[in-house]
Amino acid sequence: MKQFLYALTLVPAVAIAQQDTTKLHEIIISENRLQTPFSRQARNIQLITKEQIAQMPVKSINEVLSFIAGADVRQRGPFGTQADISIDGGSFEQTLILLNGVKISDVQTAHHSMNIPVPLAAIERIEVLKGPAARVYGINALTGAINIVTKASKQAAIEVNVATGSSFGHKALGDGSGIYKGGAAQVAINMVGKNNQHLFGFGITDYNGQRYNSSTYDHKFFYQGNVDFDEKNKLNLMGGYLKNAFGASGYYAAPGDKEAFEIVETALFAMGSSHQLSKGFSLHPRVSARYNWDDYRYFRNNLSSARSLHQTGVWSAELNSTLHSAIGDFGFGLESRSEDIKSTNIGNRERYNHGAYAEYKTEALKNLLLNIGTYVNYNTQCGWQAFPGLDAAYLFAPKWKLAFNVGSSQRIPSFTDLYLNQRPGNIGNPNLTSENAWQYEVSLQHKLANFNVQGGYFNRHIFNFIDWVRNSSSVPYQPQNFGDNKIQGFNIGVGQTFSLSNQTSLAYQLSYNYLYAGKMSYANNITSKYVIENLKHQALGSLVYRYTNWQLTIGARWLERELKSPYLITDVRLLYGKQQWNVYADATNLLDKEYIEVAAVPLPKRWFAIGANYRFGL
Repeated sequence: MKQFLYALTLVPAVAIAQQDTTKLHEIIISENRLQTPFSRQARNIQLITKEQIAQMPVKSINEVLSFIAGADVRQRGPFGTQADISIDGGSFEQTLILLNGVKISDVQTAHHSMNIPVPLAAIERIEVLKGPAARVYGINALTGAINIVTKASKQAAIEVNVATGSSFGHKALGDGSGIYKGGAAQVAINMVGKNNQHLFGFGITDYNGQRYNSSTYDHKFFYQGNVDFDEKNKLNLMGGYLKNAFGASGYYAAPGDKEAFEIVETALFAMGSSHQLSKGFSLHPRVSARYNWDDYRYFRNNLSSARSLHQTGVWSAELNSTLHSAIGDFGFGLESRSEDIKSTNIGNRERYNHGAYAEYKTEALKNLLLNIGTYVNYNTQCGWQAFPGLDAAYLFAPKWKLAFNVGSSQRIPSFTDLYLNQRPGNIGNPNLTSENAWQYEVSLQHKLANFNVQGGYFNRHIFNFIDWVRNSSSVPYQPQNFGDNKIQGFNIGVGQTFSLSNQTSLAYQLSYNYLYAGKMSYANNITSKYVIENLKHQALGSLVYRYTNWQLTIGARWLERELKSPYLITDVRLLYGKQQWNVYADATNLLDKEYIEVAAVPLPKRWFAIGANYRFGL
């Protein structure tokens, strides 16, 4: 409890994601179909903007997401190596990941869903939709969805970021000589023509690690192009590639995997267009593909033993449409998707998914926002299912909003869940059925130009919950549809900005999340991989002080999971800059805490970094 009170005293860092409401009304949340201004949303959506990312002492998208209330980021390795992301107490498989609205979650295992080939310098904002999102995005958005939106500026420019850092700790015996250190460089090039815009993003990261066999090297490339043929017809393109090679000691099978190494490559492509066929009717077709190669080496220097190779491919085609009428907005659409894998310990598998949706949004009743719809899905493994949902919000008094949401959602088992053959550690279960859930949520929000407060409560019931379990240490883990999983929680957040003088300002954000998971009916001899990992307490916040060209950000996050000891992580960034450039110094985990988020991977203790950003106008 002392740590919790100390976290509030320091004003924790995650609530930095609660953006200044003077800017939010300009942001449009597309949700793939019906476009809605953020201020008119009836869902629990949180944003992190590029301005906020620039304030944070972070090195990767994974670390940025740890600054979202209700999001649980469990990193196996720092510097963007690998992370499992879950929302409001769900498992990491139950959160859908998207890039500019394109689904990029990995079908082999969600351990690879955060292989995103986008440098931080190319990100405009990150949208986090909490709660069942099947009605909005289709399958696998059981507890929510995270959509990463890249920049589409109308001004030509080049943005460059370079950084280097170290713990100044000496390397472990057998891990070479010197100290643990590394660096990164990122470039975002925005080119603008009369009727077109092109974004190129490049990134490279090279760290020799933070403990034995924890080095990481990655490089990434990203492209986004938008072409306006005329006012009614537009084309958009997206492509990216990432290669990440890292030491994987303790990632999956500690302590025997001390010499493990992993190489992951991800490539993706998407092409879409929009066509305004009449004053009120538009069509939005899109095709996309994602490929992932995973080379896991249990012995990094012996490729003839205990090596796993996986190659997955996903092709998707969708057609979205919107109809604006006097009684409201309608959305209709179709989606078709093929998924396949070729693997040394999963086999050669394929499956298909087809979905259709319809939704209706209206503000016809005074001060009432209403959105209702359903998604109907057919999967070759799980058959037919339907996922209805309703979002409603009532605007009462100046700047107050009361919202209610109810909906259903689903998660189809991954290829790893179904077919893995990795004896003696883990084996799949081809008899698994999909997880299905119902959830309702109520929230109250009050927002002014320089002050905001919100609170909410949700209750979720997952049927056929999938957990990896075993009844003896001598047998492998195997996933089972282990009955029902019930969880409820509440959250509260407050933030304010003060203008102390013409040259000085102070802003703070605080949030607290509490989750209560109903006990699963496991036998006494059953060991679970997932249930004991549920997040229970999360206190987050930030303090940002500005004086002339100086800025100081202090943050902390206090977390406690079921059956785990709580921990407090405190971060600091000191920045000096002007309109086109800035330099900064970071101290992460300032209090030098020892902590583990997942598996047997101790994360970095105190780490120092310096960096610089420069923006060239073209």
